[in-house]
Amino acid sequence: MKISIVGTGYVGLVTGAGLADLGNKVVCLDIDREKIAKLNQGITPFYEKGLEELVKRNSKAHRLFFTNSLEEGIRDSEIIFIAVGTPSRKDGEADLSQVIQVAEDLSKVMQGYRIIVVKSTVPVGTFELIRKVLSKNKKEGIDFDIVSNPEFLREGDAVYDFFHPTRIIIGVEKGKEKVALILKELLRPLNSPFIQTSIINAQMIKYTSNVFLASRISFINEIANICEKVGADIVEVVKGMSFDKRLGDGYLRAGIGFGGPCLIKDLKALIKMSEEYSYQAQHLKSILEKNEHQVKYTVLKLRKLLGEVLYGKVIGVLGLTFKPGTNDVRNSLSLKIIEDLQKGGAKIRAYDPQGMKEAKNVLSNVCFCQDAYEACKGSDALLVLTAWDEFKHLELNRLKKELNSPILIDGVNLFDPGQMRSLGFIYRGVGR
Repeated sequence: MKISIVGTGYVGLVTGAGLADLGNKVVCLDIDREKIAKLNQGITPFYEKGLEELVKRNSKAHRLFFTNSLEEGIRDSEIIFIAVGTPSRKDGEADLSQVIQVAEDLSKVMQGYRIIVVKSTVPVGTFELIRKVLSKNKKEGIDFDIVSNPEFLREGDAVYDFFHPTRIIIGVEKGKEKVALILKELLRPLNSPFIQTSIINAQMIKYTSNVFLASRISFINEIANICEKVGADIVEVVKGMSFDKRLGDGYLRAGIGFGGPCLIKDLKALIKMSEEYSYQAQHLKSILEKNEHQVKYTVLKLRKLLGEVLYGKVIGVLGLTFKPGTNDVRNSLSLKIIEDLQKGGAKIRAYDPQGMKEAKNVLSNVCFCQDAYEACKGSDALLVLTAWDEFKHLELNRLKKELNSPILIDGVNLFDPGQMRSLGFIYRGVGR
């Protein structure tokens, strides 16, 4: 099939390259000229395991193309995917400006019938708005259908998730079963269960999935904090829980909380959407409050070990991205912790395997180091805030020698508490 993808962020680019790899002709569009120029040179604009190779392979095979021209990009397409961002506004509401702009632009250049598939995460009511915009501006005789096809890609594993989806959700309007069949035919090679439902249900499946994952993280962090008080080990507690098939162990790793571009954004959007329908989602609000508390609790641990004084202290930080396997620092809790430390007068020495360039655009007055050992050099304490594999294999004795004081706050439970204490570290994990 001939496909157009509007938006070349994580979702758009992975989806476009993946569909091209399945044998389709795919044109990816973006208003960012510099980004498109790099993609035409085979350079991906962000780090994602396996993506650059996927892009290069399909570009070379003349299945994957990139352009800034919407008119050119959709000229021969049968299906148009909208995969632009919907970031949070200050009040938590999803910012739909990019989605609406795409709808306005599409209506002016569509020359024939198109299936428009929305992958962007949007609240209930958005599809009616998109339809209104498209209908108002489209040329006479030009028709379209709208489909909801939410994405479930994990940054760091997005390429794998595209080719091995746990389910494919297709939300269509009543009487549009033929449209759903076309999309199923496109995605059938992925060999995944299809769930065909209404557009509203598809939207709620996406929001509910992300918010439930967020709730598991906040829940286990609450239990971890209780474990610290009573002397239990959260790692052993989760291990015991995981044998119950109703629970499993997914998203039950205690740490500094959940960050990134999706979970916090979608949680806030669902809370705001509930309020607009005159419902106060108190449980959802508590999930968000617990996550914010976990960041403060991490800083509190450090303060106690440093005698409550941060001013003038040098703190080493390992990990700047919101999770390992990506260079994405959006809503990174590591950056929030750094900012809190700086407010207390601390000086920061930081290192991350992939996120240094992006972090430099956000943080100021931080000494960015070449490796973990340089980040430790002359530091009064060390915080490990992202669970990169590289950090698991560090020479711990060398780390200790570089530090002014052997204080280590392990915000992701990367190390064994017994081993760390036997090496002479003043060690604090999460719930251990």
